[in-house]
Amino acid sequence: PMTPPMEHEPMLLLAVTEFVANSAAFTYYTAGALHRNISMLPRRFPLQLSTKSMEVFSPQLQERYPDQPMELHLWARQQPLLSCHPDALHGTLFSSAEAFVVLPNATRVPAFLLNIDANVTGKPTITRNRLGGTVRLTGLGLPVLQVKRLETVLKFGLWLFGVPQANSKCCPCPVP
Repeated sequence: PMTPPMEHEPMLLLAVTEFVANSAAFTYYTAGALHRNISMLPRRFPLQLSTKSMEVFSPQLQERYPDQPMELHLWARQQPLLSCHPDALHGTLFSSAEAFVVLPNATRVPAFLLNIDANVTGKPTITRNRLGGTVRLTGLGLPVLQVKRLETVLKFGLWLFGVPQANSKCCPCPVP
């Protein structure tokens, strides 16, 4: 329970409860909105979607399908869990990533499937008269396989591209 301040100046009061946050997560999850297909990564990303790039992790893939493009299908395998704290919103995302080799005739051949769990923290910020926020990756879990290199590349890629993109979506907007 919280009592709103009795100020007479213009202000913005924003209260988010875990119920509201988890209801939104449930709605997005059940609507199928937490699904994304990726056929190309930014050139600066340390790994590209091709069998040649994946050779480090799976030499058999490059041997069987030399220099073929790949696609990545990402989806939430269960509803994200969110918790509200006075200084931040913490979330756990339970996702799966399935990679496909794209053959010349556009047929997709399944290559591998990974369950990837990520912990993130979002903090609201107010700078001058602008409301914004930042997102930070606080943990990443992969299956207990020999995927240390892949985990390192994914963490680096999320740090380099995923988190900045999420932060750009939290672009500062004017506060009245």
